[in-house]
Amino acid sequence: MIAITGATGQLGQQVIESLLQKTDANNLVALVRNPAKAEALKALGVDVREADYDRPETLVPALKGVEKLLLISANEVGRRVPQHQAVIEAAKAAGVGLLAYTSILKADTSPMLMANEHKVTEALIQDSGIPAVILRNGWYSENYTQSIGAILQVGAVNGAAQDGRFHTATRKDYAEAAAVVLTTENQAGKVYELAGDTGFTLAEFADALAKKTGQTIGYNNMKGEEFAALLVQIGLPQLFAEALADSEVQAAEGWLADDSKTLSTLIGRPTTPFSESIAAVL
Repeated sequence: MIAITGATGQLGQQVIESLLQKTDANNLVALVRNPAKAEALKALGVDVREADYDRPETLVPALKGVEKLLLISANEVGRRVPQHQAVIEAAKAAGVGLLAYTSILKADTSPMLMANEHKVTEALIQDSGIPAVILRNGWYSENYTQSIGAILQVGAVNGAAQDGRFHTATRKDYAEAAAVVLTTENQAGKVYELAGDTGFTLAEFADALAKKTGQTIGYNNMKGEEFAALLVQIGLPQLFAEALADSEVQAAEGWLADDSKTLSTLIGRPTTPFSESIAAVL
């Protein structure tokens, strides 16, 4: 059986959708904090089990009979390491045969604040001795397209990336890659650096929006601390805002760019162009 953590999350749901195109529902286990929110998965025939990162006692029973586990990184920046460690320890205790983990692009060398918890998690996985495959996901296109409504209201793309390029891909692209890895043999020991086929700068993003909408939209490049303050102002937690702002500062140095096309090779098709993601939102 193949188990997916965070199965009701944005990425987790799409991983299951992709897996259902490759294997039967009775081969899948959806690990969720609240099973009541997974009725749709249960209706598809997927085995839904409670698994709470913050309640380790739920984890070993949830992994009973699981051969392959996809650990989708937790979304609480600053708390990921103990949460991930609990899952890794449970996976070892349950005898999981392959652990796949969604890390971040260039995690082993990246200076991004966002990479720190991923580096530690990758080390914990290696130390555990569990056969593992690392999926170093680049930035999601949705990180930017989800803000299009607000951008159109203010007439500007705000950021701190200067002319750094972002090789983004959609969650669907990354989900397909995870499904391929989980249904392909001999994956232990592999590390995949995953990113979109082509990149864009935030100025190009602003220009694309302007052309598609007929509005005047520019790119407002800010200092990292200024951008972090803006993110806090619109409601993001301080720690998360600082990490996001730092990611853009590091993007200016190329840390979110990767033209290896490893992702498109893995999924057997080009990654979704950013222009298509923009058009879908508009």
